[in-house]
Amino acid sequence: MRIGKKLPDDVKELDGMTKAAILLLTLDYETAGVLLRELSSDTIEEVTKMLAQLGDVPAPLAQSVIEEFYSLRMASQYVKEGGLDYARALLKDSLDPKVADRIISQIQTQVQMTPFAFLQKAEGETLLTFIQDEHPQTIALIISHLSHHKSSEILVGLAPQKQIEVVRRVATMDQTNPDVIREVEKGLESRLSNMLQSSMEKVGGVETVAEMLNLCDRATEKSILEGIEVEDPELVDDIRRLMFVFEDVLMVDEKGIQAVLKEVDNDELCLALKTASDQLKEKIFNNMSSRASELIKEDMQYMGPVRLSDVEAAQQRIVDVVRRLEDAGEIIISGRGGDADLIV
Repeated sequence: MRIGKKLPDDVKELDGMTKAAILLLTLDYETAGVLLRELSSDTIEEVTKMLAQLGDVPAPLAQSVIEEFYSLRMASQYVKEGGLDYARALLKDSLDPKVADRIISQIQTQVQMTPFAFLQKAEGETLLTFIQDEHPQTIALIISHLSHHKSSEILVGLAPQKQIEVVRRVATMDQTNPDVIREVEKGLESRLSNMLQSSMEKVGGVETVAEMLNLCDRATEKSILEGIEVEDPELVDDIRRLMFVFEDVLMVDEKGIQAVLKEVDNDELCLALKTASDQLKEKIFNNMSSRASELIKEDMQYMGPVRLSDVEAAQQRIVDVVRRLEDAGEIIISGRGGDADLIV
C-alpha cells in the first residue's frame, strides 16, 4: 500500500499546489478535467505530481479546501464586479471576519502579482492585432507577464525584425518598476476595454452558407453546390440538410404536396407529423382525401410515445423526397426561384 504525503490538519498550513491537488481529488473526473484545461502546461505538471504524492485526505481537510476554493472564486468575481473594497464588504457580510480578511489578503496578493491579467481574456490573434504596433519594449513587458502559450502566439505573429527586438528585450529584462507596469497596464486597459469585454461572435459555417443559398435563385444554388460536390460531397449533403427542413414543406405548392405524399407511406407520415406545427399538419391533411386524413389522425392519436430521433429520421426522409422532386423539376418551392421558370 502506497504511503503518500503526510498532510497537516489545518488548511492554512497547506501550500497552494497541495490545495489544488486535494480539490481535484474531490471532484469527478469530468469536472476535474475541465479545471485542468484552464491551467498552463507547467501548472498541470506540478499539480499532477502533487496528486501522485497525496495519501489519504481527511474529510474535514478536504471540506475546508472546497470551502476556501468557493470563497476565493466568489471573491474573485466580486473583485471583477466592483474592485477590492466591494469584495471586502460583501465577504465580511457573508463570512467570519477573520476568514474574510484571509480570503481578501489572498485575492489582493493575486491581483498585485498578476500584471496584465485582464489581457488573458483576449484571444492571441486578437491581442496581436492591438499590440503589434507597440514599441518592442512594451510588447516585451506584456508577453513576459502572459502564459508561455499565449506569448508564443503573439511572438509568431510579429514581423521578423520586431520578433528579434522583442526576444532580445525579454531576455535582458530584469526588474521593472511597478509604477511603469501600472502605467502601461492602465493605457492598454483603457484602449482594449471594449474589445476584451465583448464576446466573440461566431461567423461563417455551414449554417451561414445554407441561409445564403436559400435566398439565391435555384440555378445559382444548383451551380454552386454542383461545383462543391466534385471535391466535397459530404459538405454538400450537410448544406442541403440545413437549407430545407421538414417545416419548410409549407412552402411546397399543393400539387407538389400531393406528389410528395404519393411517395411516402402512412406509417412514415404519422411519425414525421408527430412534432409538426398545426399549420403544416393542416396543409398536408388538406391535400389528402378525407378518409386518408382521418386514418392518419387516428393512427397518430394511438401511436404513443416515440423516440425523437425516429421522428427526425422520418422527417428527413420526406425532406429528401421533396429535394429529389424539386431537382427533377416536378414540384415548386415558394421563394426558391421556381416561379421564374413558369410559363403563363
